Amino acid sequence: MHLTSETVDALVDQLSRLPTVGRKTAQRLAAFILKMPREEVVEIAKAMVAAKDRVKTCSVCFNVTDVDPCPVCQSAKRDRSGICVGEEPSDVLALERTGEFRGLYHVLGGVISPLDGIGPDDLHISELIGRVAQPASMARPAVAETPEGYDDGAEADAPVAVTEVILAMNPNVEGDTTAYYVGQMLAPFGVSVTRIARGLPIGGDLEFADEATLSRALEGRSGV
Repeated sequence: MHLTSETVDALVDQLSRLPTVGRKTAQRLAAFILKMPREEVVEIAKAMVAAKDRVKTCSVCFNVTDVDPCPVCQSAKRDRSGICVGEEPSDVLALERTGEFRGLYHVLGGVISPLDGIGPDDLHISELIGRVAQPASMARPAVAETPEGYDDGAEADAPVAVTEVILAMNPNVEGDTTAYYVGQMLAPFGVSVTRIARGLPIGGDLEFADEATLSRALEGRSGV
């Protein structure tokens, strides 16, 4: 027996299926949705369906995209000598927001985690090795289609071989394991394999930092 609306209960059940959303949070979201204008709710629903129907995976870097290859892989303005490797598409979004990296990306689709049954063969590691190993003449992917309204405003440059791979793994056991494995697999190709620095966040206090964080901050110190 439903003490409230069966429709609301069904909405709460569906919202609870989202990651990090518990039942209480789902109830708050449902209450907020009920207060929204119908037009806004319809727009949200349309955006969700459109994302599910139209978004695909780039065949080159495995990031999410509306076209294949993705705009980053197609762009002649990107530095094709460097590839930044992330775990998930959300990592690429975070890195791109900084505006500091102008190279290409590669999404592994997760991390090595034996406890979860995820091994190297379950990730896009072999494809990364293929991108690094391929001749410079094949470094630029063929453009299958052009994104609507997208124009990088540059002519295609001469092919460039990959000289650096930046590993943007999360600083945890799985991330460290994955970074080590990828580094070992890339070693025979003579490319520079680096990892993003780890340490104290901006505004952090030394007295509250743990030993591991302080050690990494010292290792990754830079000039002033």
